[in-house]
Amino acid sequence: MPGLLGSSIPEGAIAIQDFDYKRYLGKWYEIARLDFKFEANMNNTTAEYSLNHNGTIRIENKGYNFVKNRWQKAIGKAKFRRLSSIAELKVSFFGPFYAGYNVIMLDAEYKYALVVGKDLRYLWILSREKSIPSQIKDQYLSKAETIGFKISHLIWVEQSMEA
Repeated sequence: MPGLLGSSIPEGAIAIQDFDYKRYLGKWYEIARLDFKFEANMNNTTAEYSLNHNGTIRIENKGYNFVKNRWQKAIGKAKFRRLSSIAELKVSFFGPFYAGYNVIMLDAEYKYALVVGKDLRYLWILSREKSIPSQIKDQYLSKAETIGFKISHLIWVEQSMEA
């Protein structure tokens, strides 16, 4: 159940139940995020998802660190917590340590996604393009705020360059 000790999704958040992970694969632009140390000082951030031979999902995160003036990349993997039709995954970039990755809103065309981590510290708005329509943005912000996220703390990511 959400919210219990050891849970990987915030209370009040529900992962997409009819998830087609193959349609989710590919490149996503980060539109907004709650900042955390691994993405600090980064803009032009993207995530690219592809299928590994063993059935896990390969993650390649990229971003431009504007303090260090260089591109940075991190490679990780994701596994489904339960069924592959439920958008509730666990991701790892550092060996045996996994974190929650939950798609809680997704348009029918798989162009825009609202993703949350295990708790109210992790939130991303993603798009297949470098921007997002204001109607979608408003829906996602409203949902996040209802769950308890501090949307005023979001970093709106600059998307002006490609790696």
